[in-house]
Amino acid sequence: MNDILHTLPQVLIDGLALGAIYAVVALGYTMVYGILELINFAHGEIFMTGAFVGTAVLLAAQGTGLAASLPPWLFYLLIMLIAMMFTGALGVGIERVAYRPLRKAPKLISLIAAFGVSFVLQDVVRFIAELRTGNYIVSSSSIYGERMSLPASSISSLFGDATVKTNTLIILGAALLLMVALDRFVNRSKWGVAMRAVAQDRETASLMSINVNKVIVLTFFIGSALGGATGVLFAQQYGTIDPYIGFILGMKAFTAAVLGGIGNIRGAMFGGFVIGILEMFASSNLGTLTGGSFGAEYKDVFAFSILIIVLIFKPEGLFGRAVKEKV
Repeated sequence: MNDILHTLPQVLIDGLALGAIYAVVALGYTMVYGILELINFAHGEIFMTGAFVGTAVLLAAQGTGLAASLPPWLFYLLIMLIAMMFTGALGVGIERVAYRPLRKAPKLISLIAAFGVSFVLQDVVRFIAELRTGNYIVSSSSIYGERMSLPASSISSLFGDATVKTNTLIILGAALLLMVALDRFVNRSKWGVAMRAVAQDRETASLMSINVNKVIVLTFFIGSALGGATGVLFAQQYGTIDPYIGFILGMKAFTAAVLGGIGNIRGAMFGGFVIGILEMFASSNLGTLTGGSFGAEYKDVFAFSILIIVLIFKPEGLFGRAVKEKV
């Protein structure tokens, strides 16, 4: 028990950083589902693409000397914006090519198409990465350099040594800013009202002069842009990236969306932080709790066990509302 208390502050710090990533990625799932009732399983690969685009921009800027000529915060913001624009456009293209022709098809067909897009993006990114660098795995040591650490807060020192990396603060700050901006956009802006109207009743919204196609395109653009920004944050924090990082992380973000109530933006935020903290707790303490029977490699069981439990006992999620199927 003392060991668990000793590691608790660091678990909370790392769990919040990981949870922030899950939360922002979960927003992409929940936005698309709220509008189209489509689970866009290619969203994890859009996140992965954002990580690679941000890394490519960084390497190119370092090679030309642009990185050294700009303030670090401005350069970092520039990388995020470029990744967001690229992945936002990618999301719009995917919607137009893969999802719009299937909009009136059975949901299973659209789901299969989403998996197909996911595998295509994985292989395309792998091909490009190997063509450019000779290896599809990119290491953080040659990208982001040394990481700085800040001393733990006084409350942490009561339990043990804990450090807050500068990257962790950047992730939390950027993720919270993105989530607050999205929440205000959806609830305060004209387009946000249109998005909520389309989510509630697409046919009625179209009769009230709302351009449903434009709303859907905007939803894909925003959700994909958020995924790209999160990919940059992930690469900054964890370093090593490859074309397959989006699959498991995307599944966990989907679990977060389901936990909070898929289609509910604030629920997705909450679910992301819960999943992140629980996963880091399992990673640090699962061996202690099980007497060494299970190690940190079983931490994924926590996330997917939560998904199963939620689907069994409260399939609409913690903040979702049960909806009756149309006959």
